[in-house]
Amino acid sequence: MLYYLVYHVLLRYFSPLNVFRYITVRTVYASLTAMFLALVFGPWLIRRLGELQIGQFIREEGPEAHKKKAGTPTMGGVLIVLSTAVPTLLWADLSNAFIWLALFALLGFAAIGFVDDYAKVAKKQNLGLTAKKKLLLQVLVSLVVGVGLLALATRNAHSTQLVFPFFKRFQPDLVVHSFLSPANFGGHLWPLAFVPFLVFIALVIVGSSNAVNLTDGLDGLAIGCTVIAAGALTVLTYVSSNFRWAQYLDIQYIPGVGELTIFCGALVGASLGFLWYNAHPAEIFMGDVGSLSLGGTLGVIAVIIKQEILLFFVGGIFVLEALSVILQVGSFKLRGKRIFRMAPIHHHFELLGWSESKVIVRFWIVALVFALFALTTLKLR
Repeated sequence: MLYYLVYHVLLRYFSPLNVFRYITVRTVYASLTAMFLALVFGPWLIRRLGELQIGQFIREEGPEAHKKKAGTPTMGGVLIVLSTAVPTLLWADLSNAFIWLALFALLGFAAIGFVDDYAKVAKKQNLGLTAKKKLLLQVLVSLVVGVGLLALATRNAHSTQLVFPFFKRFQPDLVVHSFLSPANFGGHLWPLAFVPFLVFIALVIVGSSNAVNLTDGLDGLAIGCTVIAAGALTVLTYVSSNFRWAQYLDIQYIPGVGELTIFCGALVGASLGFLWYNAHPAEIFMGDVGSLSLGGTLGVIAVIIKQEILLFFVGGIFVLEALSVILQVGSFKLRGKRIFRMAPIHHHFELLGWSESKVIVRFWIVALVFALFALTTLKLR
């Protein structure tokens, strides 16, 4: 909105405003606006959630130290979502389709998390939506994003190829073009051509959403790692939209994706603002409305900029947390034994005697190492 006001109205009267045409400038302002909104409205939201008695329920089998956190206001992810969406609407070019796909994912996954959190509050226990219902809704939102990207691909505005780090020319197409030929049973098989692409998109986005959700177990852990991952994706998004940088780094150049950098910047700013109140000892928890939306959004950004594989490194901590749960459940079902004292793995280190703050900071350090490694792969091709 401000972009249109400056670009189409005020610029003709005051030429120095031309600086707002640059994506980097608007990204900085979007980030600052998002952080300002989160910092200003954070205290009000904490008080309001407390008045409504929307508090966190702690599972009985968790570490004993967590029992004192019961009743802390939750569903604070609403603050992150709104503090990301509003600056994006203010500073981004709203004619850009990638912006609307990212906003749809942010709000779609937030809605799923909101319903889940509300169910927990209503039942007064740490159980919300069933796993099947939650997964179905996540897949549905992911498929809508996938269909949107397919529509853009038909106009050569996006790609259906899969990019692998370290390999310059290995970029398989996830659309089976042989099924698009009319020779195949009169062309009746054409819907099957898009199945691999849509399935892959759903796996990446849903996996990312649930991985962040599993990481959200300690004060500031998930949001701190999100700041780092979103920061790395901001850089990746910008270089993917810049022809010279994309050519130099030998990555896919995606015209029009530059506006998504503004969304990424807003996400970083909103996350930093929320971290102010979520830092140990937390005054508010993000709840599923925050963790599901953040994870899903990170996945959508990676899909749009064709860095799905690199997302495993950008969000390395999230991947480790998810793997620890998968290994723990698999080991217990197959052998009747546990690998870790408790999963997700951050609880394992707590039970080993690490203080909560030490686990959080060390995981942030590892997350930063993963993100920096992901950025270095841009030249290792």
